[in-house]
Amino acid sequence: MRDLAAKQSALDRQLLSLGRTLVAYSGGVDSAFLAWAAHQLLGADMLAVIAESPSLARAQLTDAVAFANEEGIRLEVITTAEFDRPEYVRNDASRCFHCKDELFTLMEDLRQKRNFDSIAYGVNMDDQSDFRPGQIAAERHRVSAPLREAGLTKQDIRELAREAGLRIWDKPASACLSSRVEYGRPVTREVLGTIEQGEDVLRALGFRQFRVRHHGETVRIEIASEEMPKALNVAMAAEFTRIFKNLGFKFVTLDLEGFRSGSMNLLLSPGQLVRRAG
Repeated sequence: MRDLAAKQSALDRQLLSLGRTLVAYSGGVDSAFLAWAAHQLLGADMLAVIAESPSLARAQLTDAVAFANEEGIRLEVITTAEFDRPEYVRNDASRCFHCKDELFTLMEDLRQKRNFDSIAYGVNMDDQSDFRPGQIAAERHRVSAPLREAGLTKQDIRELAREAGLRIWDKPASACLSSRVEYGRPVTREVLGTIEQGEDVLRALGFRQFRVRHHGETVRIEIASEEMPKALNVAMAAEFTRIFKNLGFKFVTLDLEGFRSGSMNLLLSPGQLVRRAG
């Protein structure tokens, strides 16, 4: 606990050093906790910024806005245009770079117009071990990473959020809808809409941590290991088949390895995993 308190103190110092700050906010645990912590320390000198985009599920956007309102966090919704970038739509290994480059370009314009001093986002220590081209965009735009600089892991952040009484402390891991599309398959609004509909139905069925992975004619459903028994029965298999065939898939599969973040990255070659924008 002393180590966690030290990390919290380090985070406070990081945030205070940033001056008037814009916080990139998506409503996930990391960005929500960062926005809350910045709000506690900086008050009116912070502004959370969330991007309204087809890649952000409506349920996620609604919940993110609700959390900000509950905690009194100043929030502004902006509209990003990553779909106007061919480099994003083609969906190769650098897709996330182009998404974050679009976001941070707009946030930098907002920073200058509103006389803010800095921009921060919610990357943590654990994110260093995964393939995340968006971090390259953050570095190029000189976006600060207070959680990472304070040495906070994902579990640390959840624990601090729990201690603070924030309802998002155990929120399931989330990522943009585009991360569900196999690399090389163009990202379109129609594809993302199909994924979002599928995930809405899985949520309505009572599943909590899952992904709908789009492989063209085939859907690959990932369910958290602790929830897998509910999925592994004939009745639920029939329900999955009905739901996803109605959404246009020809083949419906359940991934027996269960949910894991970044599973699409397993399809990339070692050369594609090199940290570069592409």
